[in-house]
Amino acid sequence: MMYVQYFLVGFVGNSLNRNMFASLVCMLRGVSGEVRKWRPAGADRGFTFLRHNLTLSYHRTNLLVRYGRWSASPDGGPLESLGYKQGYRVDVDIPDQTWAAATSFHGVLIFNTGHWWWAPSKFDPIQSPMVFFEKGMPIIPPLLPPEGLDLALKHVVTFVNKAIRPNGIKFFRTQSPRHFEGGDWNEGGSCQREQPLSSEEVKEFYSVDNNSTNTEVCLVNQHLMKALEQSTFRVLNVTHMSEFRADAHPSTTGGKKHDDCMHWCLPGPTDTWNDLLAANLAATERARLKKLKPSREFP
Repeated sequence: MMYVQYFLVGFVGNSLNRNMFASLVCMLRGVSGEVRKWRPAGADRGFTFLRHNLTLSYHRTNLLVRYGRWSASPDGGPLESLGYKQGYRVDVDIPDQTWAAATSFHGVLIFNTGHWWWAPSKFDPIQSPMVFFEKGMPIIPPLLPPEGLDLALKHVVTFVNKAIRPNGIKFFRTQSPRHFEGGDWNEGGSCQREQPLSSEEVKEFYSVDNNSTNTEVCLVNQHLMKALEQSTFRVLNVTHMSEFRADAHPSTTGGKKHDDCMHWCLPGPTDTWNDLLAANLAATERARLKKLKPSREFP
């Protein structure tokens, strides 16, 4: 019998983790039609598969930590004295409320973050920069987004380690690669390929030396691996296997005004991500049962 904690699975992160969540829901609906919509606290969406008493939920969070609009105070302050007038306040030590309670509910958690930290179209470094706070106070001198990401990941790892339920299993999924060609999403970039990339094309596509629109995948993973070095998180490394699939994005069929070369079609690579997750959980269960098996050796 599978360990009960495996029946409460939560995906925490941006829309790429929603993509993975949707993939798993579709796969499970193929074998279990008795499904009820049910969302635990903070979740954006969730389902319970009644026959197996299995609950899956998705907790939407762009940065993993709390953020919101910030405007300069007329009374002045440390940021105001440096010329900051407006931006986004990012509290690196406060988990986003959409998932803070998920650690005590779910037995299995899959986290991700990344794209929003390298999104000048969302956090314009001049007009609406990220301004980082810790313990309620602005961090001076101000941090750049990569430094802010390091600090946020540090606090997230610490929080989850303390708050997760006993014997809970926590994963961090590596960055999902994008396949824009000819510019970024807001610069007319597209993804019209009908075949996967070759190994040589992958090297060219993601070369940091080329400074292409897709190199964020390497940058985010560097920060992620640094944060997880001494942690007990398990890493779901989906990056390299997905880099080949330039042919697997919605492109112009996604219903957006621009080509969607970031999210994935279903069925598609996210199904393989879930296969990897299932293999990890199965290996964990085998190891647990092996520990419970009584030894036949005499003392």
